[in-house]
Amino acid sequence: MKPSVTIEYCPKCRWLLRAAYMAQEFLSTFEDELESVSLKPGEIAGVYRIYVDGQLLFDRKKYGGFPEIKQLKQWLRDQINPDRGLGHIDNT
Repeated sequence: MKPSVTIEYCPKCRWLLRAAYMAQEFLSTFEDELESVSLKPGEIAGVYRIYVDGQLLFDRKKYGGFPEIKQLKQWLRDQINPDRGLGHIDNT
């Protein structure tokens, strides 16, 4: 079965658009490799986490901010299909 991604975001911080953008990027890059990407309003102030099949991939508080989308795509790729190349993203 293909993995599912959940993006948990803080609605009070107005991070819905950021979460939707990341979901779009994940789906466009990994459309054949993902079952789904879902958005989940968080209940904790300032929360922004990304899970793959329930396992934490990224936590904004632990990371100290938001990385570039290319970094998140590389982390997701490393989790779901480490042998897959990401083209120009891997070369920058």
